[in-house]
Amino acid sequence: MRIQWDDMQKKLIGARSFSSAGQPPFDVVGHGTHTASTAAGSPVQGATFYGQANGTANGIAPLAHLAVYKVCEKSGCREADILAAMDSAVEDGVDVISLSVGGPSLPFYDDGIAIGAFGASRKGIFVSCSAGNWGPQERSLSNEAPWIATVGASTVDREIRAIVLLGNNSTFNGQSLFQPKDFPSKFLPLVCAGANGNESSALCAPGSLSNVDVKGKIVLCEIGGGIAAIDKSQEVKDSGGAAMILMNDERNGYVTIADAHVLPASHVGYVDGLAIKSYLNSTASPVATIKFKGTVTGLPDAPQVVSFSSRGPSRVSPGILKPDVIGPGFRILAAWPVSVDDRSKTKSTFNMISGTSMSCPHVSGVAALLKSAHPDWSPAAIKSAIMTTARSSNLGGKPIFDQQFVPANVFEIGAGHVNPSEANNPGLVYDIQSDDYIPYLCGLGYSDKEIGLIVQRTVKCSNDSSIPEAQLNYPSFSIKLGSDPKKYTRTVTNVGLPGSSFIHEITAPQGVNVEVTPDTLHFNAVNQKATYSVTFSRNGNATGSFAQGYLTWNTDLYSVKSPIAVIFE
Repeated sequence: MRIQWDDMQKKLIGARSFSSAGQPPFDVVGHGTHTASTAAGSPVQGATFYGQANGTANGIAPLAHLAVYKVCEKSGCREADILAAMDSAVEDGVDVISLSVGGPSLPFYDDGIAIGAFGASRKGIFVSCSAGNWGPQERSLSNEAPWIATVGASTVDREIRAIVLLGNNSTFNGQSLFQPKDFPSKFLPLVCAGANGNESSALCAPGSLSNVDVKGKIVLCEIGGGIAAIDKSQEVKDSGGAAMILMNDERNGYVTIADAHVLPASHVGYVDGLAIKSYLNSTASPVATIKFKGTVTGLPDAPQVVSFSSRGPSRVSPGILKPDVIGPGFRILAAWPVSVDDRSKTKSTFNMISGTSMSCPHVSGVAALLKSAHPDWSPAAIKSAIMTTARSSNLGGKPIFDQQFVPANVFEIGAGHVNPSEANNPGLVYDIQSDDYIPYLCGLGYSDKEIGLIVQRTVKCSNDSSIPEAQLNYPSFSIKLGSDPKKYTRTVTNVGLPGSSFIHEITAPQGVNVEVTPDTLHFNAVNQKATYSVTFSRNGNATGSFAQGYLTWNTDLYSVKSPIAVIFE
């Protein structure tokens, strides 16, 4: 990897290696390069990947400088290296820490990232972390501390379209990076790889099609089995197949991937795959073809929660709603240290990959923009602005869906999808200072010693200094509700216009009465604070174990929205 110093000093102002002491901090994997350029990459014209997604690549905060701290190798990331790097970043005076790593859910005093992030937050540094890639299972989150911005992953409004056309004239939108110009438009025989009842054949596992007649045919394969999609297409090609249709399993639903297949292919959703199977079984001579349409943008169903994005509720602190927000994390085009699409003659190389590792730097970049625009805002105020202005609807104006096209709940999207332009002017913020977390930690039942490990000073909890989790001044509500009402307070700070009056609006969770006092918040000045209380009580109309809603403070100019999650006991 060559580094041009003139380019480097304009953007990269520091680079250190913690995972390989004494070695240059080169990125031999690509993950760090990709995430760094997503957060703060300078504009690069003519970006492309396999001839698709053409345009200008641009980081979220393109004028920001980067200090890079290498903490991972191919074998993984050591917690000691992560914590040492975070401490160094604090000493170096960074404004934002973007951390696209994570581990299992742990008590905060046993979680090195939580401890390091608290130290950074105490110094006024915003910390953004990946929510984890263990979805769609519930309670699968990483990085759950309330002083961390926990970011889930969503799709973008772009597909690399490959349309499946069946002999009965049914069409199904799929995706593939390989977009051949010469694939015949005529119908070809269609065969199901698993028609012989062999599960390995259905998955198009290596060597599984040797005894299946696929020559010259389009082959329907199923995702899964721990086999890469490209390896499945290689098996079809090696066995003489003309093309492949790859269908999702139920878990992955409708969200498909544009891979660089080795032959013409289309990755379709689970329900579409079932329809193709039904057609196969309905006729003695099934046929199909694939029409390659290239890059398509403006998809109205975006953003959509991706199946792998980790879900709440939080295991460690269920009284804090996590994730906080979702952001673009699926097939994200960003910088890569080497060419992966045979474009070796260009200096600018890119890759398109997925994960909450990709969504995290989007929010980090937004935080950098907000820090520049509002240098007096605390990390909690910045996160509040991002959360209360997040979108809960897709580009088509419908609720954000999960991978099954079911409206996503707040344990999947948190406050919603990050909305950078609106976050710059949120109207109100829910602020939290470092010492405000101590009563919260006491309320978790942590010992004085355990809290001291987190806050790095001596702490003594007492009954009057302990608060319930949901009493923390957070921009969302996550409560367990039994037969007795629950009452919580919040304090908001006016960062909008003087002379503003905010009126509350309630979208009550089903089965819950929500009472807010006072009805209206009046602000005569900027930075003036006001406190309100919210009482939650059951009304007997609940139909399940969980319900969600929203509390919004409105003016003609502002809409400050907080999600509400209620788990019934």
